[in-house]
Amino acid sequence: MELTYYGHACFGLHVGGSRLLFDPFIRPNPLAKDVNVDAIEADYILLSHGHGDHVADVAEIGQRTGAKLVGVAEVMGWFGKQGLKAEYGMNIGGRLKLPFGSVKMVAALHSSSMPDGSYGGIAAGFVLETAEGNLYFAGDTALTYDLKLLGEQHKLDVALLPIGDNYTMGIDDALTAAKWVGVKKVIGMHFDTFPVIKIDREAALRKAEQAGIELVLMEIGQTINL
Repeated sequence: MELTYYGHACFGLHVGGSRLLFDPFIRPNPLAKDVNVDAIEADYILLSHGHGDHVADVAEIGQRTGAKLVGVAEVMGWFGKQGLKAEYGMNIGGRLKLPFGSVKMVAALHSSSMPDGSYGGIAAGFVLETAEGNLYFAGDTALTYDLKLLGEQHKLDVALLPIGDNYTMGIDDALTAAKWVGVKKVIGMHFDTFPVIKIDREAALRKAEQAGIELVLMEIGQTINL
């Protein structure tokens, strides 16, 4: 699996011959000003919820690439009215089989609404199981006991967890979440974009090391192999 970070909670994932894009919020993010949005390819766009800092570039990228959208049914309905390929409306607990593997929609404790203020259903995360490894994309969530179920039901290799606090988990709760879902490697997300979620990177890395967790804080535009 090849993972590229586009800032905030937006990642590209190349796995099983498919290109996935999570929660595209790039053009409005000043930290991602050097990202060439026009060069981003996607076969599938996975959306954790409807907030603007997770869906801002969906329409542009979806229309250009013809990507199929995956997300909670209400978010898919909203984008479907815009003519996008919002083909995979799901809800918590549902599993979808796609060419690269399976996608299971799992609980996230967070609010959701669309950019125009309309109803966005509920927030979610995703568990991907593939021949190249298993990945958990948490979306925006607080620490919730539901995360223990993921560790019991899935053998996860890596988790993408929010660490910015205020709107989501902070680093302390994220490290607890990592233990509950059963991973030793965490990719941090949803941090530094706004002043209220700016983190102390050295402190976060130190806490992770003390907890026996490898915390990876990717630079925007960076690509790594998982």
